[in-house]
Amino acid sequence: MVPPKGKDTRMSFVVPPLETPSLAVAGSEDRFPVRRIFCVGRNYAAHAREMGNDDREPPFFFTKPADAVIAGGETAPYPPQTEDLHYEAELVVAIGTGGRDIPEAQALEHVWGYALGNDLTRRDLQAVAKKMGRPWDLAKGFDSSAVLGPVHPVAEVGHPARGSIRSSVNGEVRQDGDLSEMIWSVPEVIAFLSQSVALRPGDLVMTGTPAGVGKLEPGDDCTVEIEGLGRMVTPIGPRS
Repeated sequence: MVPPKGKDTRMSFVVPPLETPSLAVAGSEDRFPVRRIFCVGRNYAAHAREMGNDDREPPFFFTKPADAVIAGGETAPYPPQTEDLHYEAELVVAIGTGGRDIPEAQALEHVWGYALGNDLTRRDLQAVAKKMGRPWDLAKGFDSSAVLGPVHPVAEVGHPARGSIRSSVNGEVRQDGDLSEMIWSVPEVIAFLSQSVALRPGDLVMTGTPAGVGKLEPGDDCTVEIEGLGRMVTPIGPRS
């Protein structure tokens, strides 16, 4: 339907719309817009075993809201309703070209870049949810739960398939793995996920964490490092 000539067609919202969350782009003043955040569960064999699971099951996903993003270097507030906040160092894939049913051989063509990630988790809430067969949303998708560094363009860093991934708390190394230890590679993850949803530019995929996850306390400094992508430090704020 064509609006009458001269009619103001600007949309009015009854409440202020959410601003688009975004990430810094390494070496640029531009920003990468965040649309959705998909997270792969238990994608490193040793971590799967430490959580009491088989180390070769089909990949599964949970999500975090886009506005859960907090930049590396910012203080992450210690969230309410938990006594067991955990860190999880992760490689993050930034999707630049969308698609559905993407062939594995073409999956990397859809990647714009890569970033550091820290999947903060209310582990005690997650344990209750698992036991009762409930969703993980409140354990994984709380405010400021997606700590993300700048996106490094593929043109600058290529497609990291191996290299050190580490986390440390107050200078003590807690996780020390290699990207090559992923059960499901980045192309496999993208191909599998795109069978369920149509990926779009701005989607992020957090690709799982190595063994060694553990507890954070207020006042801790949590550092995530991936070879070729640098490091980010997240101070943990006081309990809210």
